[in-house]
Amino acid sequence: MSETALVVMARYPMRGTTKTRLARTLGDAETLQLYRAFLIDLAGHFAGTNYDLHWTYTPAEVDYSAFMAELIPDLAHFTRSFAQQGSDLGARLLHTFQWTYQQGYTSTIVIGSDTPHITRELVAQAQAALQEADVVLGPADDGGYYLIAMREPHDVFTEIPMSTSVVAEQTITRAIKLGLTVRLIAPLFDIDEHADLLRLAELLRVNNTLAPATAAQIASLRSAIHDHDSTDHASATAGSYSAALNLS
Repeated sequence: MSETALVVMARYPMRGTTKTRLARTLGDAETLQLYRAFLIDLAGHFAGTNYDLHWTYTPAEVDYSAFMAELIPDLAHFTRSFAQQGSDLGARLLHTFQWTYQQGYTSTIVIGSDTPHITRELVAQAQAALQEADVVLGPADDGGYYLIAMREPHDVFTEIPMSTSVVAEQTITRAIKLGLTVRLIAPLFDIDEHADLLRLAELLRVNNTLAPATAAQIASLRSAIHDHDSTDHASATAGSYSAALNLS
């Protein structure tokens, strides 16, 4: 058993509940295939490494272990699954840290499932930062965060308006009010909107090793991705990309 748990907040891919904003432009079936590729890449990055890889999943009634055994048959035995618990995202995040702490892990790093291009170097940055900080955040370009790490389950989630452009900023404020030290690692963008997918497609065009399964899936969907006029989406998110970096 590693001292560090790396936990992915994940969904069981189902129409109408998985990446819904992206599905409105890309289509349900295409979005589900893309999300499956995200999970394959995350497993490829981290299964069998220095971390114990866990999936904390929703909905709770599915057999996520069986799903992962089908999706990543060569890597599933390196991973473990447990259901998310809580009435909202903040409560589910807190439960995740409480669960890993109860399992005996001395550090927990939680990431979302919508950054298949996250690197081992970024996670290593978070693990190193935990040596000096109580809370480590990886800020996302939309004002949220793609990664949060702690050694103990501090409640930095209550009353934070999740899925808004102030999530990271208010999480930092709450942590400081609780007397906790906070460190930031390098920012990253996650995949919520069509404009994000176009940005990822360009990144993977330059270096598809960042997320090979996702790169292959994007290539198979290229016409569907580029046929959609994403100008409005790009304009709407441009402001949040720059604002999210002003967190210190």
